[in-house]
Amino acid sequence: MSTEIFILVAVTVAIASLVQGSTGMGFALIVAPVVGFFEPALLPVLLLVLMLPLNAYVVWRERHALDLQGAGWITVGRIAGTAGGFWVLVAVPPSGLSLLIGISTILAALVSLVVPSFKAGRSALLAVGAVTGVTETATGIGGPPLVLAYQHRPAPVLRSTVAFCFLIGEIMSLGLLAATGNVQVHQLQMAMYLLPALVVGALTSAAIHHRLGGKRMRTIVLSFALVSGVAVLFQG
Repeated sequence: MSTEIFILVAVTVAIASLVQGSTGMGFALIVAPVVGFFEPALLPVLLLVLMLPLNAYVVWRERHALDLQGAGWITVGRIAGTAGGFWVLVAVPPSGLSLLIGISTILAALVSLVVPSFKAGRSALLAVGAVTGVTETATGIGGPPLVLAYQHRPAPVLRSTVAFCFLIGEIMSLGLLAATGNVQVHQLQMAMYLLPALVVGALTSAAIHHRLGGKRMRTIVLSFALVSGVAVLFQG
């Protein structure tokens, strides 16, 4: 990766961590298309590793609003979905992974924009967990189904619960990928190089997250994701 591309990715990571720390989603939707365009071999491990400290921070910051019961049902569904996501990752070649990332990003953004409000029950939360397990393990993108389930709950509940589900799921996905030899040293090194950018964005979100309305920011994030997804789709 050239210096110019690294700087672009670092800026993207900082912006994405600011957005997710403020609204509860957006990191993978913003970062995955950019990284997928230049260095698809870094995915999904780079995203999963970077989101570990980000989501741990958000959970701790807003731990008072965490919906543990809902997160539990999502995690149960996630267990099954993680295995499916690993199968996709193994079955799809690197060139096809760019296409998968682009299509996943576009579909996730469109669904998140147009689905009407609903209250997620136990069955819906189990389904959300399963879908998230597949998409996040295969591509690093898992936020939209979770946000759909909590989009009409108070912003602190959405941010803390989605971050908690991410955190548990990322540990599961990385554990499976590592156990099967799909975590490479250069992926971990790049995550460490990008960690300072992540910290800048996360700490900045602490100063503004209580001032932002989730709906407006979510629309901005998903619109950006649509454009990025289209770019990766054409590149793939």
